[in-house]
Amino acid sequence: MSRIGKKAITVPSGVTVTIGERELEVKGKKGTLRTPVPEGITFRQEGDQLIAERSSDQLAASHGLARALANNAIVGVTEGFSRQMDVVGVGYKADVQSKRIVFSLGYSHPIEFPLPEGIEAKAERMGTKSSIQQYQTTLTLTGIDKQKLGQVAAEMHKLRKPDAYKGKGVRYADVPIKLKPGKTGK
Repeated sequence: MSRIGKKAITVPSGVTVTIGERELEVKGKKGTLRTPVPEGITFRQEGDQLIAERSSDQLAASHGLARALANNAIVGVTEGFSRQMDVVGVGYKADVQSKRIVFSLGYSHPIEFPLPEGIEAKAERMGTKSSIQQYQTTLTLTGIDKQKLGQVAAEMHKLRKPDAYKGKGVRYADVPIKLKPGKTGK
């Protein structure tokens, strides 16, 4: 049984959902998203409720997946998603320039990271990050597509993963890092 798949999705006013054979098209005030529908899963709309149904019990995992993708599309076109990344390290920088971010991460050259269509970034220094040594900048990524936003954040994280001793690198702001003690630590 898929508990997630059984839940009905509330469609807010101002959002239109077009149900196709193999995809859902969701239009809202922030844009339009298309989400695939796995084989054997169907959607129906009753008033302001969107309900996912499956043809057999072997499709329980796909049932929950299809419902989650549809819900993410509806939340994306109404509210949007955001992700924060911290740049930590002496001399490390991140500058947002129109549709790209220029990182200075201790390599011999700056790294230009192009932002895909639909993703925006803002760099700012938060004063409340006193618990992080060598904190430099916080990048706030925003967009309506949750999958694309997560992929961009993962690619930024790969540019310089945080090291285990000082935590220097590009890291997720909401993920705590347990640092290892140095040679003199116990």
